[in-house]
Amino acid sequence: MSVKLYQSLINQVKGIIDDEFGIMDDTGLIWACSNEKANGQNNPLAAEVMKAKEPFVVIDGQSFLKVYIKSKLEFIAFIKSQDKENYKYLSLISINAINLKNYYEEKYDKLNFLKGIIMDNILPGDITLRAKELHLANNVKRVVFLINTEKSKDIYTHEIIEGLFPSKNKDFVIVLDDENTVLIKELKQDFEQKEISKIAKIIIDTLSSELVKAKVGVGTVVDNIKDIGRSYKEAEMALLIGGIFDDDKQVNDYNKLGIGRLIYQLPTTSCTLFLNEVFKEGSFESLDQETMFTIQKFFENNLNVSETSRQLYIHRNTLVYRLDKIQKVTGLDLRMFDDAIIFKVAMLVKKYLDSDKRFM
Repeated sequence: MSVKLYQSLINQVKGIIDDEFGIMDDTGLIWACSNEKANGQNNPLAAEVMKAKEPFVVIDGQSFLKVYIKSKLEFIAFIKSQDKENYKYLSLISINAINLKNYYEEKYDKLNFLKGIIMDNILPGDITLRAKELHLANNVKRVVFLINTEKSKDIYTHEIIEGLFPSKNKDFVIVLDDENTVLIKELKQDFEQKEISKIAKIIIDTLSSELVKAKVGVGTVVDNIKDIGRSYKEAEMALLIGGIFDDDKQVNDYNKLGIGRLIYQLPTTSCTLFLNEVFKEGSFESLDQETMFTIQKFFENNLNVSETSRQLYIHRNTLVYRLDKIQKVTGLDLRMFDDAIIFKVAMLVKKYLDSDKRFM
């Protein structure tokens, strides 16, 4: 367990005990102390303490209590005085330290278990029994958020997420690597879908306030702990597909991938045949960036010429001229609904094929 946790306990107690006190190991190395400057130093009396048969011993004006779990020494609590009340103080410090240790070890075991589920490292038949041993509810609603961030030396994403969702027994934050963090969030039985979107937005906004660029993939809600792995894979897929078809989108929900999900599942050979069928050779590539931006705006405004020209700050006739030019190059009149659909799908197919080449 991190010595930071022991130090946190010591800091809470030092207002009660006047003398210097702390926790050290069997060599005398001080892990945590009311005088934090002493941390990392050695208590020279450790060897004598270890020789003593009794757990509680007073040596050279200092009181020591050796703490054992299953006959194994865990640590030595000490107070730099020989007051008769010291045994009580040391016992209370030790009990709290052990409880703290047990709590965080159980928490660590839970995180390892849940990580094993999402990484497919635990046999499905073992999940229910192990969950029971760890006191994890089996049949509650949960959803997985996969948070992808840029690498940062100064910002620890998991600490920010843990701060947002401090319920240690219901919500779990798992670090996969420097760029990916998983949040397994427990939901109420009568949850609404908009609550999930709200959680994803809170994550994005909070990380953004810390100057961390992030994207969030959201899996489907599952009601059995065995299905957490599926929700994770869906969140992973949502990030992947979202990155291909709408790279600017910060939150990608597996339930809202739209036509991108369909195209992603198509064989690349079929996609290539479709593009060759729709466009004459080189016609799509001949469309410059300004033309593609015009097309994008035209689609965003539901093929409305007047509204698109207004948003582009151009005359209506200028937009009509551009659309005529696109029709001449591609053979598709984007003012016609059927042609617009074909072009829109073709744009997405092209993005998919380009991404496939990128990952080859």
